[in-house]
Amino acid sequence: MADDLAELLHELIVATRILANQKVLDAFGHVSVRHPRDPGRYFISRHQAPELAEVADLVELDLDSQPVRPTEFRLYSERVIHGEIYKARPDVHAVCHHHSHDVLPFCVSGRELVPVFHLPAVIGHVPFWDQHDEFGDTNMLVVKPEEGASLARTLGKNWMVLMRRHGATVAGTSLREMTFRTVYGCENAALQSKAMAHGHVDHLSPGEMKLSSEHSVRPPSTNRAWNYWVRHVERAGLMPAKAGARRATASATRAKTKRAPAKRRSTTRR
Repeated sequence: MADDLAELLHELIVATRILANQKVLDAFGHVSVRHPRDPGRYFISRHQAPELAEVADLVELDLDSQPVRPTEFRLYSERVIHGEIYKARPDVHAVCHHHSHDVLPFCVSGRELVPVFHLPAVIGHVPFWDQHDEFGDTNMLVVKPEEGASLARTLGKNWMVLMRRHGATVAGTSLREMTFRTVYGCENAALQSKAMAHGHVDHLSPGEMKLSSEHSVRPPSTNRAWNYWVRHVERAGLMPAKAGARRATASATRAKTKRAPAKRRSTTRR
């Protein structure tokens, strides 16, 4: 069981490195995964640029986005995005929040993002969340539980949500599915923008979207893409070592026998 958790935590860091290498994540953004044996918890890196994250930087949080064990790590203030989506969607096991420059024009213009070729059919219908509608003027960060809950309501049963003048949040039933959906969602945005410059956008029909999505979320498709992206991460010298995942998991397992009340930390950093 510990080996399974170590493998998952290693895969979380690999997914983060893939999304950084694909230029989806830059200095900001974050990725999380739900605990495989306790659906009331999830793992996310401490506050830092995503590409720098190691397994040793991962923090285990409850669905109120508070540390399960006391930590001195500074945490992402926008972690409530992840916790509130996990609360609302038991079927979601991985979440990414990003500010890809391919997607941002849609967040600024309000133009609907629609699948324009078969691989991004997995993004499905993409709703649009405007934080100002419910909360007025803010610093544009999603830092309060009620803000995260509002975003989760707008996501609804969908898999991707655009955030007004901010970015996007993407969910998946697994890390690999979420990574597939995130990368191809960004590629779709880039291609749709180019098509708009031609004056016409021809998108998939509802039937095409359903059939294409069902095909793409199968393991043969997601694993094929995953292995391709992993090779690029390896070539870039960004692949994390698995040994670190095993050590971190063993340490976390020992710490559970000495669990203390979690300390709440406040932060205004993303």
